[in-house]
Amino acid sequence: MKVSFKILRQQDNLSAHFQSFTLDVNPSNTILDCLNKIKWEIDGTLTFRKNCRNTICGSCAMRINGRSSLACKENVEGELKKINANTEKSIPEIVISPLNNLPVIKDLVVDMNNFWQDLESIEPYISTNARNIPEKEFLQSPQERKLLEQTGNCIMCGACYSECNAKEINEQFVGPHALAKSYRLLTDSRDDNSQKRLEEYNNIDRGVWGCTRCFMCNEVCPMDVAPLDQISKIKGEILAKTDINDDSRAVRHRKVLIDLVKDGGWIDERKFGLMVMGNYFRDIKGLLSIMPLGLKLLSSGKFPFSFEPSEGVAEVRSIISAVQDSE
Repeated sequence: MKVSFKILRQQDNLSAHFQSFTLDVNPSNTILDCLNKIKWEIDGTLTFRKNCRNTICGSCAMRINGRSSLACKENVEGELKKINANTEKSIPEIVISPLNNLPVIKDLVVDMNNFWQDLESIEPYISTNARNIPEKEFLQSPQERKLLEQTGNCIMCGACYSECNAKEINEQFVGPHALAKSYRLLTDSRDDNSQKRLEEYNNIDRGVWGCTRCFMCNEVCPMDVAPLDQISKIKGEILAKTDINDDSRAVRHRKVLIDLVKDGGWIDERKFGLMVMGNYFRDIKGLLSIMPLGLKLLSSGKFPFSFEPSEGVAEVRSIISAVQDSE
């Protein structure tokens, strides 16, 4: 079957442009097979990364039809099904572009320095006296080792980083790959630095509270690491630790949200900003920061002067209370 591959090509000092290549391919061919064929038989200047060709190294991560994935994992038939391409009427097209949130070096090759620096910033190493030469090994039970399996599957391909909406708008956010690795460190029985780590992950810009919960990292992860799930677990650890700063805006955001839903079934927006940003009128700087928004809402007639609890608020309250009691 014939398929057109529309590839975004770019290099220094030149504008990015799409170039199409039409190939006669087998539906079972991987996208990497097709890229190899283009490079070897049509245009040797096409540039992309690859290595293992077996979903292990993560080198060939790129955007395929607008979704970050591994070129060695996705095949032609699967991609055409995703876009509902009609293979009978015309030549179907598969669009390939480099990863997002990273500067492009050439064609499909991106500069991964920011990706690695964000990972390095969370100190992704076990912190323990085991760094000194021990008299014997630090052994783990099968149960302790099992806690590391899911996050240990990460191959650092960058797919989650590429699709992260939080990273796109906030350069300080360390990214889902780093925070997934962070949870592994928190659950590793050999690490003795959990308290300090939680304090760092509690940062409202760089840490877990910067996540927008868009679920894209979970959607594109080729190894089912589910970074968002790990981020949520870290948030739970932060909220459960009484010695973590209970007055931080990030923690207050979560607790106020729960309290307001428990009280009225949904959020009373008039109180939410005052309690979170203004810290119950104790944070004057925070209150001043939301005044422009409040005035804009007033002038446009969108400020809610009243609040009506939702239907079934008693049931909502009982569910939240039951969960809180079980914890």
